[in-house]
Amino acid sequence: MKLDMNQFLFEFEKNCSKLQKKSFKKDEIITTYIAKRRQICILLSGSADLVRYDSSGNKTIVEHFTKNELFGEVFYIVATNNELFVKARQACEVLFFSYDTLKHKCKQNCDFHQVLSENLADFILDKVTLLNTRIELLTKRSIRDKILGFFTILSIRNFSKTFTLPFSLTDLADYLSIDRSAMMRELKYLREEGFIKKNGNTITLLYK
Repeated sequence: MKLDMNQFLFEFEKNCSKLQKKSFKKDEIITTYIAKRRQICILLSGSADLVRYDSSGNKTIVEHFTKNELFGEVFYIVATNNELFVKARQACEVLFFSYDTLKHKCKQNCDFHQVLSENLADFILDKVTLLNTRIELLTKRSIRDKILGFFTILSIRNFSKTFTLPFSLTDLADYLSIDRSAMMRELKYLREEGFIKKNGNTITLLYK
């Protein structure tokens, strides 16, 4: 049976001495991936982005995290000198622990470590699925395909053809690694050609 993440966190976040919960305001840096802390984080509330700036100052949103998602440098091998930041998109609560926590129980001998170890494979599978989705988006050749691919993902996740974008349009361009002006033109064409309806950050898909 798949672990109920909400129940799991509710029961154990206050009972394990090796866990640390922190709160962050909008735009605060939650963590960076440059240090080798073997750290795992679970987003308890809010949303956050994994952001990278290259040597020219260009911003890329590498990943977007929502409630109960895992992140941390243990999942991401940094192969460049560009530092990666996890930044709060809105007010967040985050649970921090070390990957080594899986091996060493705390003094209370709580069950957190065993439950986490037993379910780690499922957590990693969910993480791999999200990363594969991201790769699929980035490998699409045209701006239109990237936009419609992302809109389709949001539609499936929300079980509706109408949904709200999790980003501003500037950040959407950064997330899809496309030029903002070119993206805005493509959105205009998609509206005019009857593919989408757009009202602010709310999108309705008009195609099947």
